[in-house]
Order: sequence, then C-alpha cells, then structure tokens
Amino acid sequence: MADTMRTEDSPNGSAMASILAAGIGAMAMGLIVILNEAGVIAAPALYGPAGGVTGRTTFATVAWLIAWGVLHTRWKNRDIAPRHIYPVSLVLIVLGIIGTLPPIWGLL
Repeated sequence: MADTMRTEDSPNGSAMASILAAGIGAMAMGLIVILNEAGVIAAPALYGPAGGVTGRTTFATVAWLIAWGVLHTRWKNRDIAPRHIYPVSLVLIVLGIIGTLPPIWGLL
C-alpha cells in the first residue's frame, strides 16, 4: 500500500492565500451591496433580466481575484500560520453575508 502522507514540509501560503481571499471576496460583496443600497455607488446591470445583481457580483469577483492574486504572489513560498487566517476569514465571510441581508439595508 502506498503511503499518501508527505514526509517533507511544503509551504502552505498558496492555500492560506485562497482562504483569506475568499473572506475578502465575501466581505467585498457585502460592502458593495450596502454601498449600492445606500446610494453611494451604482452597480450597473450587466445582464438586464438579472438586474443590478450582475454588476455587484462582478465587482465582488474582481475584488476576490485581485486579493487572491496579490496574496498568492506574496505567500506562495511561505508557511503561514492557519490559526490567524481561519478566524479572520470566518469573520470576513460572516460580515459579508450580513451585508447582503435586506434587514441590514433598512438600518441605513
């Protein structure tokens, strides 16, 4: 039977970059939705039948890709402690989800 465990340590920076970038992308989505609903920015409707959600999700996707690219470039050969990345990512994801909830828009 082949041993599937690696015996040598390899840098985990790429994985940590993708996890943190996911949190940043989720937070970007929540922030874009709140700013759009407050009238600060106007996300365009890129596909008419779907409405403004197409513009908001496109902006959030661009923010996620930029964050992922920058973090991956900086961290790809490093070993990053997951104990710092996981809670920060979780908080960003939760805040991003909260930002997309209509009752939060009513507080504006």
